[in-house]
Amino acid sequence: MRLTKVVATASIMLATLGSAVVVQGCVGGSKGISAEDKSRLAAYILDSEPADIPHKVDINFENKVHIIGYKVEPELAKPGTDVKLTYYWRCDDTLDEGWKLFTHLHDDASDRTDNLDNNGPIRELKNDKQVLGPDKWEKGKYYVDEQTYKMPDWVKGPELAVMVGIWKGGARLRIIQGPNDGDNRAIVAKIKTGLTVQDDHAANDVPKLNVMKLASNQKIVIDGKDDDEAWKGAVSTGPFVDVGTGKPNTAFPVNGSAKLAWDDNNLYVLFNVTDPDVVGGFTDPKTNKDDFTVTGQPKDWTKETVEMMVDPDGDGDNKDYYELQINPQNKIFHSQFDSYNQPKTEPNGPFGHEDWDPKLKSAVTVQGTLDKSGDKDTGYIVEAAIPWTAYSKAANHPPKPGDTWRVNFYAMKNNGGVAWSPILGKGNFHFAPRFGKITWTVPGMGNRPGDAGAPDAAAAAIRNPLRMLGGLPHGTAAPGQPQH
Repeated sequence: MRLTKVVATASIMLATLGSAVVVQGCVGGSKGISAEDKSRLAAYILDSEPADIPHKVDINFENKVHIIGYKVEPELAKPGTDVKLTYYWRCDDTLDEGWKLFTHLHDDASDRTDNLDNNGPIRELKNDKQVLGPDKWEKGKYYVDEQTYKMPDWVKGPELAVMVGIWKGGARLRIIQGPNDGDNRAIVAKIKTGLTVQDDHAANDVPKLNVMKLASNQKIVIDGKDDDEAWKGAVSTGPFVDVGTGKPNTAFPVNGSAKLAWDDNNLYVLFNVTDPDVVGGFTDPKTNKDDFTVTGQPKDWTKETVEMMVDPDGDGDNKDYYELQINPQNKIFHSQFDSYNQPKTEPNGPFGHEDWDPKLKSAVTVQGTLDKSGDKDTGYIVEAAIPWTAYSKAANHPPKPGDTWRVNFYAMKNNGGVAWSPILGKGNFHFAPRFGKITWTVPGMGNRPGDAGAPDAAAAAIRNPLRMLGGLPHGTAAPGQPQH
């Protein structure tokens, strides 16, 4: 009898404990939203897609979370106007603990950025965690993410870009579909300001990036893939743009972007190129002599390739700069130039000092089938590690933290292309005064451009990758100034 009472009592205690656990349960399992907060935020958690979303989109974060729409009230807001932003999310899979939402608002004309990471009901911080952040979302549920914002008086351009994403530490969930800036920030909306740009100063400035040194435990494996953890947090140029106008050029046959990282030994670069028909095209130099230089290097620029120009002294004087091209076959052209396009010998070179050998490691993966025009390709990835010793004419190699180099990136087809920084009719792809500025940084020198959670002042001080600028095609930059 006594044993029966003990068992019965234990059962009641377990049942009571189980009830308590249910009451204190979590959205998404065991990752922590109280019953009180869940009740308070119930209006922001939906079982089905709202019927009244004014702007539908489909932005896919690693098949785990989608932005399915947004609302801006009012849609035209001059400086000083209060704006309400609403994003509609769908959770397709649960996330690990620690992931948060971020929002960056960028004005291209003034080159300033605001940060709204923890603004809004579901983003309220408790113990440094968003009370209903994406790590607490349930599969199959829809979430209404509201934010309020007063348009600042520093806005100068006709629209303010609203960029949203999901971050944790130095990483962001990758965007695999939908409009984005190339750095895993979804371009959700653009708030019209009613203003016009007063001058073209911003459009003519060369772009700038701060590139953070890898942590000692971060490694990049050169395999032509972008799945290394280090690449997830690496800074991106954002989408390349028209080489002549500095504006997006989606009509060009190829487009792309690049990411950068560095350590004591190497400069790392990752190109991601979109291309519906990936072409290599280089075969036997004995039977196709015109495809190769006199030293046997492929003329990558005549077919398809990515390209990086580096003028390491930082002043863009076109003295002692380097050229590197890698095509979808992983065939490499490399050279060093004393001055603008010099030396060179037409028609088959040498172009510059082709005996410069960077001794790099590179790999390429093709999304599709190389040199098969009948199928549908999506592009290719080029990954490379370039030893700092290759840049022997640099004052410091490796660079010292805070050093600024002049660099440009291109994605090319048939001697034309899209680029990171514009040449704007001033020459061809070798014109170093139009190369962008790369500053090599280390922890403690400030946040990387666009880092989620960066202080407003730091984010505003660093150039946003949305304002990417381009150059002119190698062969058509200006009359009498071809690529080589």
